[in-house]
Amino acid sequence: MSAVADVQADIAAPPPEAQIAEILLSQLTSRLVHLAAVLKLADLLAEGPRSAEELAALTEAHAPALYRVMRSLASLGFFAEDAEHRFSLLPLGAALKSGTPSYAAALVLGGEITMRGLDQFLYSVQSGETGFERSFGMPVFDWLSSHPEQASLFNLAMVGFHGMEPPAIAAAYDFSVFQTIADVGGSTGNMLTTILAQHPGPQGILFDLPHVVENAPPLLRQRGLADRIRIEPGSFFERVPAGADAYILSHVIHDWNHEQCLTILGNCRRAMGSTSRLLLAEMVLPEGNAPHPGKMLDMVMLTVAGGEERNPSEYEALLDEAGFRMTRVVPTASPVSLVEAVPRN
Repeated sequence: MSAVADVQADIAAPPPEAQIAEILLSQLTSRLVHLAAVLKLADLLAEGPRSAEELAALTEAHAPALYRVMRSLASLGFFAEDAEHRFSLLPLGAALKSGTPSYAAALVLGGEITMRGLDQFLYSVQSGETGFERSFGMPVFDWLSSHPEQASLFNLAMVGFHGMEPPAIAAAYDFSVFQTIADVGGSTGNMLTTILAQHPGPQGILFDLPHVVENAPPLLRQRGLADRIRIEPGSFFERVPAGADAYILSHVIHDWNHEQCLTILGNCRRAMGSTSRLLLAEMVLPEGNAPHPGKMLDMVMLTVAGGEERNPSEYEALLDEAGFRMTRVVPTASPVSLVEAVPRN
């Protein structure tokens, strides 16, 4: 190897100490994005470039400190600084405009719901309990049910976080063979409407808690599918609508502990006919040491929600205990796969 190649190899591979420092400092990225959303910087730059001084006057911030923040966000691709030290909006920054899924995600994933849970990381690892419940005094979904504004932000954030998944799922699986598809825990219908838009034959049942599905009609009307989807309020811990031949649960099972998962799956099993299919849309973890976004999400489940991500063998064991036989795992053009199962006779 030449001397030049040796230098290039050294540049390409920093020492472990530098890599660890970079990983530790990466937490600042989420704090910067959260701050940008809190200050609504994207909204303030939507009409044109502004200096840090102008932005500081509009956000009641310290101008030199805000300049340093803007410079850091510009280095991450959210804004661009010109020769006059004015900042303009780039496409990545424009995604943080208020009311968008990314804006909601910045407030939720970068805010107290997530961060106060992660502050109790050691407690979660030592106890197996959620840091969120230790910090807030109740499970996250109970807290959200009593904080409707935060719940709306959470639902919008999940649309953005999982935004690429519904089209990928609709394209990867043949839903046209079903007459009725029940979306259990389907929120406001983003997944179900995407599937039905691509597969015009089936009808749909949207099932979730009353305060969640009450926000669904505008989306169903907007997508022209209100006449094909029946909204049914309820809790999957108590029952699941009967009569469907496909039951899809998108990012439901990963939210709950083992016993709660068995309750949800048991209710699905009782509602299903002998030929019905169960479809779990989840980030199925690869076996071994391969990287996967689900492995980081699993840490959020540990500290905030109390659930977990699983690999194929773990899903197979869970489903078997719940009275199902896992038939296959269907990959999609997204980090999510479909775990297909049928009732075990």
